[in-house]
Amino acid sequence: MLRQVRLFLVLTVLCLVGLGGIASAQLTDRQSEYYQSWVTTADRAESVIRVNRASNAALENLRSEINRYREDFNKARGANTDRLQTLESQLKALGAKPAEGESEPEDIAKLRAHLENQLNSLRVPRIISEEAFSRANGLISEIDRIIRDRQKKEMLSRGPSPLNPIYWGPAWTDVKEATRSLINETIKNLQTDVVHERIRERGLGIFVLMIISAVLLLYGRRWSEMGGAYLRSFGGQGSGVWTFVISLLRILLPWLGVLALVSAVVLTGVLGLRGTLLVQHIPYWAAIIFYFDWIGRQVYLMGAAQNFKRLSAGKIRELRVYIDLLALMLILHELALLFEQIENISDATRAVVGFPIILATALLLLRVRQIRQIEPQQAQADQDTTRRAAGFSQLVEFLRRALFLLGIATPVLAAFGYINAAEAIVFPAVKTLVLIAALVIVQRFISTVYGWLSGQGDAARDSLFSVLVGFALAILTLPILALYWGARETDLLEAWSRLLLGFDIGGVTISPSNFLTFVAIFAIGYALTRLLQSGLRNSLLPKTNIDPGGQNAIVSGTGYVGVFLAALVAIMVAGFDLSSLAIVAGALSVGIGFGLQTIVSNFVSGIILLVERPISKGDWIDVNGMMGYVRDISVRSTRIETFDRTDVIVPNSDLISGVVTNYTRGNTIGRVIVSVGVAYGTDTRKVETILGEIANGHPMVLANPAPSVVFQGFGADSLDFEIRAILRDVNWVLSVKSDMNHEINRRFVDEGIEIPFAQRDVWLRNAEVLRGENSPASASDSPTTETTSEPRSGPVDLTEADMDSGDGDEL
Repeated sequence: MLRQVRLFLVLTVLCLVGLGGIASAQLTDRQSEYYQSWVTTADRAESVIRVNRASNAALENLRSEINRYREDFNKARGANTDRLQTLESQLKALGAKPAEGESEPEDIAKLRAHLENQLNSLRVPRIISEEAFSRANGLISEIDRIIRDRQKKEMLSRGPSPLNPIYWGPAWTDVKEATRSLINETIKNLQTDVVHERIRERGLGIFVLMIISAVLLLYGRRWSEMGGAYLRSFGGQGSGVWTFVISLLRILLPWLGVLALVSAVVLTGVLGLRGTLLVQHIPYWAAIIFYFDWIGRQVYLMGAAQNFKRLSAGKIRELRVYIDLLALMLILHELALLFEQIENISDATRAVVGFPIILATALLLLRVRQIRQIEPQQAQADQDTTRRAAGFSQLVEFLRRALFLLGIATPVLAAFGYINAAEAIVFPAVKTLVLIAALVIVQRFISTVYGWLSGQGDAARDSLFSVLVGFALAILTLPILALYWGARETDLLEAWSRLLLGFDIGGVTISPSNFLTFVAIFAIGYALTRLLQSGLRNSLLPKTNIDPGGQNAIVSGTGYVGVFLAALVAIMVAGFDLSSLAIVAGALSVGIGFGLQTIVSNFVSGIILLVERPISKGDWIDVNGMMGYVRDISVRSTRIETFDRTDVIVPNSDLISGVVTNYTRGNTIGRVIVSVGVAYGTDTRKVETILGEIANGHPMVLANPAPSVVFQGFGADSLDFEIRAILRDVNWVLSVKSDMNHEINRRFVDEGIEIPFAQRDVWLRNAEVLRGENSPASASDSPTTETTSEPRSGPVDLTEADMDSGDGDEL
């Protein structure tokens, strides 16, 4: 019934798209057959989900099958996009369809009908694919929810307590029976003729593999050191790069030896089912041992590095032992899981076998936490290191606290019967801890390689490159951490598929593909813009007659236009449709206009400054009492370098709306005024002649217009003159003024002309007040009369009447 209803809905949709008839609306035979197969699979999946009795493995297989259909439908959704756009453009070129009752030329009507039929025939598979894709998405989500619920229920389920002595005897019996069965199975196989015949046939291969295994296990590390001596001949001595490569060879060659040994044992055929399953896991267990040992060795080698200065050599050796023991605990945990799969043991036996491993792992985590304690004699020496590596120290402190909580919580959970929950916490914590250590080691190695190649040495470890590498490695390890903590591979693939589909923001779909396309195109456009600016600034514009301010305006304008075009082209190539954001952009512009009006005003003012150029780079200006040279004009502000070599940042709106004095606008010609006074009775014509000679004799003074000497008037103490001259470069005004003053002084001395200075004789009334007289009678005494009275303490106040009355001033 559901299938019939669904087919009816599909046919209804086909009719709604405007097809000429059901016959023209049919899919191809192959497409129809594929769709019928999908409908059958989807109906079966809905029945399985509704009953909810299938195993997790069956659900995973069903999910994989549905996912294949979904990928095909997703491709069909985007098929024929270019052809559809072409047909829609053709229909648009024909104009609007005539209203009911109106007619159009027969040729145009036939062409329109033909184009509409083609358009509808292409839309049919897309519509069906869209419906099927949505249904597949829903089924996959339901299957994932069922599996997650089962995992959650299993992890939170409570089983028998391993501390109950009743379960110890049966558990020990199960372990002995499993060991005895493994040994008996191997001995029985070894006594069969089939195994003997197989050993004789494959004896040479088995012997060669065992020889290779023995050589790699015995001489692998020595060969690694020999290879390191050869690699160091390429350079980089002392950088630590080749030491890291050698450390990888030290674990790779012995692991290959283990793999060869396991292959030789499997070729003999002496192992039964239990032995084969056990031996197949040995390469993985050997990889765990070598990997953890490599981590411990790298920590030891980094003992003198910045991030590990808090650990002494003894502490580092102790940490290496704990790391190796943690590897052993992980292997025992894997062995316990394999024991449960092979022997189908009871929950009580599983709890009793797993509890000692959980307890030992938790205790090791607590010991790893304690080993990070600072030794008292090293605390003072590590203060600078702590300040330089504050972020790393915070991470280590967080890990220490997490290890403490895990070391306490997991044994308690296991003791109360929550074995699955305890194992789901403690063993992923061990893997996470080692993964973080590996992350730090790899980041340090990449930074070391960068420092060696760039010549920066150890300084590269604190560079921006090192930070970016760490960030990239952290992003790459997120899927691994998710797998450690219980995520399924299908969960990660589903998340990646959803990410590839993109997410909608205001009607604009953003996916990793178009986002990376946008970033790449914009980066290329930005780089080309900078190259063009550099070429204009250094090669082309200096060869023109454009002034420096104009050159700066052209370079800045080119940068703004280039960045705008780069963003526009990147948006077009990436395929972003921003038409749906028009309303949002309008509302945002209003908000910007009110909330950021000052910034917008400065931005517009900066554009005006670059286009109109009332001031230019290098101009000498005075704005709001601040005088200096314009060093840079940006879209928001202008940087002025004052004469005391300080930078003043002036908003562009102040330069446009305020009063600005530009001393060098258009040219550097400016006027200098030098004032001087001579004593009364001096020959004024002689002074005028001398000052004219001084002005005309200075090389910075222009002859046209000629300098002038002005007799300003009769001052209180002198006859005032001024030299007014036009300079070639007003930037030298202070130097010219100083030179002229020196020359004036020399010539006046030679000619006997006096430059007067003011002298004052001040007569004070009631001088006895200043002398501290107390009696009224003493007021009539002479100012020079001596008195024996003590002076009054405190200041003496003089009024304007005291200063104005009396004889007054006398020159």
